[in-house]
Amino acid sequence: MLAGEAVVAIWNDIPADTRAQFYDWHINEHMPERVGIPGFRRGRRYIAIDPATRPEFFTLYELDTMQVAQGTDYANRLNDPTPATAHVTARFQNTFRALSRVLVSHGPGGGGVMLTIRFGCDAAHIPALKALVRAAGQASRITGAHFCQGDAAASAVRTVETQGRTDIQTPPDCFLMIEATDAEALSQIMLERAMTGAGATGPFERGLYRLEYTRLKTGFAS
Repeated sequence: MLAGEAVVAIWNDIPADTRAQFYDWHINEHMPERVGIPGFRRGRRYIAIDPATRPEFFTLYELDTMQVAQGTDYANRLNDPTPATAHVTARFQNTFRALSRVLVSHGPGGGGVMLTIRFGCDAAHIPALKALVRAAGQASRITGAHFCQGDAAASAVRTVETQGRTDIQTPPDCFLMIEATDAEALSQIMLERAMTGAGATGPFERGLYRLEYTRLKTGFAS
């Protein structure tokens, strides 16, 4: 299960000439800083398994509540980025960032690989989609199945960190995250047709990712 009632989910690409700096910054500064914010419980970064998955990177922060995502402590960091944060995020490409409520989180634990599916949805169809996610969580070698609904207003707030950036795309209304022990297990999870029948709307943006880095709560201070 996810470690909280809300998440900040970020999909992004990074150009080749910034890749080494991105890894150093993200591992040693940025994720420790973010998970040091009160109410942030865990951060995880994933990388695409195959060339069809875009954007290449997926980062997930698990939060106590949605109020943490909209709170002063997080806003203070977004409005006072470190020099490295300002430099590296200015090079981000094709970025989708969703501040989201967790509607369903089912399963015994985290997996080494993750399927994400971004899609459109409305409140009337959420109960049927919840049932699909719970069913997917019962499949062989699946360790977690999660359904999140984005907060469009919260996700759209601009801060010092995002000033002048043209890479930021419209965040998804909703997204699923299915965790598993291996990529083959996820390849058997084909939910898009059933999701359409349950009222979800496309395009369905599907990505397969493997875990690169996990950061738990830290006392980081800049």
